[in-house]
Amino acid sequence: MAEEKSQSEPDGVESVLGELDDLTTKNDKVCVGDVLDDFGGRSFGPFIMIPALLEITPVGGIPGVPSFLAAVIALIAVQLLFGKEHIWMPQWLQERAVESKKLHKGIAKLRGIAHWLDEHSHGRLEGLTEGVWIKIAAVVILLLCATVPPLEVLPFASSAPMLAIAAIGLALTVRDGVIMLAALALAIAAIGGGTYYYYTSDEEGSGGGMAIIQPAAYRIVA
Repeated sequence: MAEEKSQSEPDGVESVLGELDDLTTKNDKVCVGDVLDDFGGRSFGPFIMIPALLEITPVGGIPGVPSFLAAVIALIAVQLLFGKEHIWMPQWLQERAVESKKLHKGIAKLRGIAHWLDEHSHGRLEGLTEGVWIKIAAVVILLLCATVPPLEVLPFASSAPMLAIAAIGLALTVRDGVIMLAALALAIAAIGGGTYYYYTSDEEGSGGGMAIIQPAAYRIVA
């Protein structure tokens, strides 16, 4: 598992990605438990944002990975909804892993957008990232996660709800209510657009269903 880190909360997307990238230098694979050790006791925001951001990188192109990431995010959102202070995950889920090289490449592709996001987030309207707004965000995240498995069978379709989830995670991380409002608007568009795309697709097999996670990308680590 990851070495103990500073208990201060991340101050932006670049710091989150930096800590995550540090994990890729320690072993050939990065376990979910490693990331949980690094962020789970400090803030829900990064642990919601990280899986969602990874889904829109090449890592998310691996069959089954979007659905797996959505399941992880949904578990976190449930705990956020019920006001838990620390993130809990079952041991078998903590042992799931992704190759460090794939994770590092995915992080590298996010560096530019991370810098832009940090420059445009300033802790505005912090009240919209506290109290009842956290519960509203959690419910919206759960709705978005529910759309991912059926959309996964359509090219790039699952990236829309994941982008909205990442925006919510960002808002919680940097405590920016303006970003939260934008994220909720994006979520509405993603749910509506995804539903339309799913039911109007002419692709065979667009009836949905969760794809199987390939062992080459994720496996239980002893």
